Amino acid sequence: MTADDAFRRALDAVLRDLRAQCSVQPDVREPEDDYPGLILYAPDGSGQGVYGVGLAEVADGVQDWAVEALWAEGESAVWPPCPAHPDSHPLSATVVEGVAVWVCPKEGEVPVCPIGELPPRDANG
Repeated sequence: MTADDAFRRALDAVLRDLRAQCSVQPDVREPEDDYPGLILYAPDGSGQGVYGVGLAEVADGVQDWAVEALWAEGESAVWPPCPAHPDSHPLSATVVEGVAVWVCPKEGEVPVCPIGELPPRDANG
């Protein structure tokens, strides 16, 4: 698998999480220059490049985009929201025991779920 294939698989996983729990969705486009990743465009027209060599790194980049896009839309800039501390802070992307996961930064390295497997926003009520 090439680095580009690995990046695109990672981005697909993070975009699944974004679709599950974010009201703002990106317009994903190829860059016009030799940037190795993709550009995520927000509804306001702003764009941010995303690239990474691992799933947690790609998740960090998409999370940065989501926070800015939510803020620009006047929504709570918390994505993905921490289920243990709603409207307080987002989860953090990291690797625990070789698995890329979302964790609550206040609870340490306890995984909430693997990246790419966030449940739909309304799944818990």
